[in-house]
Amino acid sequence: MLTKDGRASRMRRTWSGLCALIVTCFALVAPAGAQADTSPTTQQISVDGAGTGRVFDGIGAISGGGGTSRLLVDYPEPQRSQILDYLFKPGYGASLQILKVEIGSDTNSSNGAEPSHMRTRDEVDCNRGYEWWLMEQAHKRNPNIQFYGLEWGAPGWFDGGFWSSDNVDYLMKWLGCAQEHHVDVDYLGGWNEKGWDAAWYGKLKTALVDHGYGEVKVVAADSAGWGVATDMKNDAAFDAATDVVGIHYPCSAVHCSRSEDALSLNKPLFASESGWNNYLTGASRLAAEMNHEYVDSGITGFINWPAAYAWYPTVQMAGSGLLQANEPWGGHYDLGPTLWTIAQTAQFTHPGWRYVDSASGYLDGGGTYVTLRSTGKRPAYTTVFETTGATASQNVRLTPTGRLPRGALHRWSTTLESTDSADWFVRGADVAPGKQVTLRPGTVTTLTTMSGGKGRAVEKAPVAKTMALPYRDTFDAYRTTATPRYVSDMEGAFQVAPCAAGRTGKCLRQAITTQPTKWSRVASPLTLTGDSRWTDYTVSIKALIDHSGTATLMGRVVNQLNNVGSARVNVWQGYYLDLADRGTWSLKVLAPDKSTKVLATGRLAGAAADSWHRLSLSFSGDTITATIDKAEVAQVTDGTYDHGQVGLALDSYTTSQFDDLTVEPAAAQPGVRTGSPATQSSISSPAPWR
Repeated sequence: MLTKDGRASRMRRTWSGLCALIVTCFALVAPAGAQADTSPTTQQISVDGAGTGRVFDGIGAISGGGGTSRLLVDYPEPQRSQILDYLFKPGYGASLQILKVEIGSDTNSSNGAEPSHMRTRDEVDCNRGYEWWLMEQAHKRNPNIQFYGLEWGAPGWFDGGFWSSDNVDYLMKWLGCAQEHHVDVDYLGGWNEKGWDAAWYGKLKTALVDHGYGEVKVVAADSAGWGVATDMKNDAAFDAATDVVGIHYPCSAVHCSRSEDALSLNKPLFASESGWNNYLTGASRLAAEMNHEYVDSGITGFINWPAAYAWYPTVQMAGSGLLQANEPWGGHYDLGPTLWTIAQTAQFTHPGWRYVDSASGYLDGGGTYVTLRSTGKRPAYTTVFETTGATASQNVRLTPTGRLPRGALHRWSTTLESTDSADWFVRGADVAPGKQVTLRPGTVTTLTTMSGGKGRAVEKAPVAKTMALPYRDTFDAYRTTATPRYVSDMEGAFQVAPCAAGRTGKCLRQAITTQPTKWSRVASPLTLTGDSRWTDYTVSIKALIDHSGTATLMGRVVNQLNNVGSARVNVWQGYYLDLADRGTWSLKVLAPDKSTKVLATGRLAGAAADSWHRLSLSFSGDTITATIDKAEVAQVTDGTYDHGQVGLALDSYTTSQFDDLTVEPAAAQPGVRTGSPATQSSISSPAPWR
């Protein structure tokens, strides 16, 4: 499972459903005439205050792979701060202990492209993108949070490709940017899911020490499988260059893999990307996976992909994350049981605690439990039970020994498949040590000496609503090099720059001229914006083709399609109006079956390069009208799509520009407000991070 696109379908099944099947199979082989004992026995668990086990390294989540947090930064207040509190504030929501971020390279890394801090060998810009802002916000809420950086792609100017000395220097510059933002980086990886080069890790370790970053721990190799651990065991230099073994998705639907080679290294073992569950429906699998990773595998750090579902629903893997935050225009966001499943462990533990192996294992009635204890002067402990593998209630009794506190244990529980928020992270009655506790199937239950809390925002999140029309962005309100609000790059980098070719003010310019070292298969620069629920509208843009190539206006964009055509590229379903440098144009539709249908073609009177042209697409039912420079060039009938957002694209890495993006309603649409751009969706002032 080297990429999310290729992950086996069994990874998406619920844990509880498979375990129910297993229980049924066991029942079929029971001796004839055997009578079921319906009275559950009590499993006795003794928590040794001096018990030994591996050191706990933390629970975290990922912002990256790529653009997964893109729309979060554009939220208005107070909703943006509320979302951040639910993710990072201790004792409030998920209480994340690790934030792993993408080190951007202006190339697609699953769900978008994140900006690079070095687009040439000689320039460094430490203020591009939103990851620094997110790290600062996380640290503001939790000064003890740990940060982890990882690359998915790399700039194309490296001499020698990804595993080069140029890349080592690139990472040193990124750490320098972290210092500028007063962020201490704890972990640094290599190339996400692309294998490893043992010698390169040695160069990275040496550079970290030489540049004064010796405290940064090197993680290898952020890929699937335990082969990297075997290589470390057999290569002393590789072993010495790395501090953490990090693998991705170590669990099938019923078990997590184990490596004796990895355990023998005496290093922390991370599921450095794991989870990948829906924020509403993925809690059962997540609860089981978090416990099984230690019980089955000895894994001590769990990092969920992603932290938030904060990208457009037209992009793949919609719904994944700990919460939904992809409607910044109205401030709507949504929580689910997945976030509170993380909280069941993260709120009641701290990195540096130690697992208690004698009080961790498998529940007699189905499920698992793990116990962690503090290692400081103030004894404390937490036991987390998950019963996704159970079909009936079961009883346990937890008894502390040694220096552990004898006071009442606080009880918190989440019903994993419930859609009722009242069933998530519920504070129950305190439990006296040694008292019997009943665990219901399909739940995660925490017994702890630590305090926690279920945060509740003072104001409820606004209801979901379609983005208002008309919508307009002239790009004049932003600082130069900024990414405009709601613009989400899928490949390349569309940023604000002074307009060219005699046009005054600021425009949207594609900045990347050398193809990056790619992780994914988006062929050329492309960016998306707007609401996928828009139906009938007119979208228009001024376009300037820089010398050569094709500029594209997209409309009714509905979904990402992967592995299209002989080049196996990733593209988006919708309508495309292309204008080429020599004046030829075409109107086409990319259909759900991955075929492209040309609806109309033509040619302008002269060449189109190096001069401004206005492109426009109008949608009214199944009538589609294409306009160039205010002249209608085509009107066709096609009913492939009846809704979708808008986008801009180029066929190559040129510095072509766009300006004055406008989306106007063709007619009144249900659920869509209309009004003047000044009072609706006009961009008049930048967000604070810009």
